[in-house]
Amino acid sequence: MVGFSEKQEALVKESWEVMKQNIPDLSLRFFSLILDIAPAAKNMFSFLKDTDEIPQNNPKLKAHAVKVFKMTCESAIQLHEKGEVVVADTTLKWLGSVHLQNGVIDPILRVVKEALLRTVKEAIGEKWSEEINGAWEEAYDQLATAIKNEMKPESLQTS
Repeated sequence: MVGFSEKQEALVKESWEVMKQNIPDLSLRFFSLILDIAPAAKNMFSFLKDTDEIPQNNPKLKAHAVKVFKMTCESAIQLHEKGEVVVADTTLKWLGSVHLQNGVIDPILRVVKEALLRTVKEAIGEKWSEEINGAWEEAYDQLATAIKNEMKPESLQTS
């Protein structure tokens, strides 16, 4: 597995500290970007399926976005420390089976990555750099790959 440097970890942590100040707006922005890029992705989120708009106060949407931001950030920190993807409060196996059940496929993972990187860039403004972008990109790629590796049909029977 490709290493995640101390510098990359510091960049992700630093930008996450800035983003944490504004989670409600950022989570909304994040999901708006996902749906702008891929409107069909809406059907993959149980909390968006039956609505025609992104509700400003949808607590599930906010919670999910926070989870994605946090998980990417925290797994990045683990990457540096442990050299492998580790997720808090759940397992990669569970994440794999949920993503499999909801029909999440590579193109969608790429859309989420693009939305995440654009959200980070907007959120941190002039602090943004190619280096920060690269650190978040690496963190997301490692997490997405770890989840994809668990997206096996047989994991549905065991869950």
